[in-house]
Amino acid sequence: MTTDAPFSEVLSLSASALPKLRLPTPDYDRSAVGVGIVHIGVGGFHRAHQAMYLDQLMQQGRALDWGICGMGVLPGDRRMKEALAAQDYLYTLVVKHPDGSTNARVVGSIVDFVHAPDDPQTAVERLADPSVRIVSLTITEGGYNFNQATGEFDATTADVVHDLEAAAAAARGETAAGPRTVFGLVAEALHRRRERDLPPFTVMSCDNIQGNGDVARRQFTAYAALRDKGLADWMDSNVPFPNSMVDRITPVTAEEDRRRLAEDYGVEDRWPVVCEPFAQWVLEDRFVGGAPGRPPWEEAGVQLVDEVEPYELMKLRLLNASHQALCYPGYLAGYRYAHEVCSDPTFVQYLLKYMDREATPTLKPVPGIDLEGYRHQLIERFANPAVRDTLARLCAESSDRIPKWLVPVIRENLAAERPVDVSAAIVASWARYAEGADEQGAPIDVVDQRRDQVMAAAARQLSGDPLAFVRDRDLFADLADHPEFTEPYLRALESFHERGARATIESLIG
Repeated sequence: MTTDAPFSEVLSLSASALPKLRLPTPDYDRSAVGVGIVHIGVGGFHRAHQAMYLDQLMQQGRALDWGICGMGVLPGDRRMKEALAAQDYLYTLVVKHPDGSTNARVVGSIVDFVHAPDDPQTAVERLADPSVRIVSLTITEGGYNFNQATGEFDATTADVVHDLEAAAAAARGETAAGPRTVFGLVAEALHRRRERDLPPFTVMSCDNIQGNGDVARRQFTAYAALRDKGLADWMDSNVPFPNSMVDRITPVTAEEDRRRLAEDYGVEDRWPVVCEPFAQWVLEDRFVGGAPGRPPWEEAGVQLVDEVEPYELMKLRLLNASHQALCYPGYLAGYRYAHEVCSDPTFVQYLLKYMDREATPTLKPVPGIDLEGYRHQLIERFANPAVRDTLARLCAESSDRIPKWLVPVIRENLAAERPVDVSAAIVASWARYAEGADEQGAPIDVVDQRRDQVMAAAARQLSGDPLAFVRDRDLFADLADHPEFTEPYLRALESFHERGARATIESLIG
């Protein structure tokens, strides 16, 4: 737990410093850890979740052949490589409890890192290495490169076109540039394995997408089919893409977190991870070679199941959609952190109304889960003041999130002739937020890969077309054609403009 006094000596995190540190560190011999997993998209969540579960197994003396090699595909991933490499791929995981206390330990399950833009051929060969049996992904919702409304792979992006042209050139025996995309890297590695008569690896998505394994299968095989139909058919028959549900609130690491780590534990870490105490991972047990083709994750608390969908729908529609429900009106009302919103009884009633009346009726029975208890546990987790999860983080990349987490709730309720008033108000709060100014006129930095489009649509709703925002069929399909949705949406949007966020939320719970 948190120490009572600052440390007089602060040590830079490294393998040589481990014996001197006064917090839990890896008990296992990291020099004996072999790489069995390449994880693409190493960020805070992966290090608070999948890497943490593996570290727990290694602490038991198990899974030492399942070490992680991180892989970055984006130019900005070089920062993570440099930070981890400078401290022998070690990092500190700090768990923040609601009472202000913390637990910290050094995690050692990541043992290497390849930055693909610097050397794409090395990256491909790392993936093609037969010791690698799982390639896992946290590439964000937008990383799967598909149209939000149709689900079709987008083959027109510049880097995808580059990779397809390079693969075609290589097939002709010409010198070609290495892949730039996750699709190009994975497909080229699987191509080489097939050519070398090696078994494939399992592709394991850990992103917050409904049916994340199914989505990954569609997008990776769609890319492969554009490159080589035979490769796509081989992947379809031989490469498992298990679905999973992952959960742990992991805010962006702040400079304050680094300072507190040095003061409380005597450790200087270039990029520690902070998170809540709760963690959950429900994983479909489908891997190349069966159970031997994965670590014994069940020994670390992972739920291995035949069907993930009930759990993932519960999480996506209750937790993730509720994050969207609280972030926009909370920000407009003047709050800046999730725990501030969830300390406000009015907002808590509003969130529970969404979860109880609109989200829960769309869920299947979830084995072993008390949904009422789960809903109230979510409020407690959101209200953890130590985590300090920013509303700005939750508001970011909404065009990747709302279509996957909330729009399906609306569509299912419309089809069943159930009310959608609260869900419509959540969409209206996003539309109001996307106008780019809060209720005091202060500018809002709208962070979204479709920033220009959503802000332009939000501007049009101010100039005579109040349904402009929801006419975007790539985001909302045909919701604008349904009066059962547009009527409560327009009421809420008008209220956000004329009465403000708090009064709008009060009217919803009334």
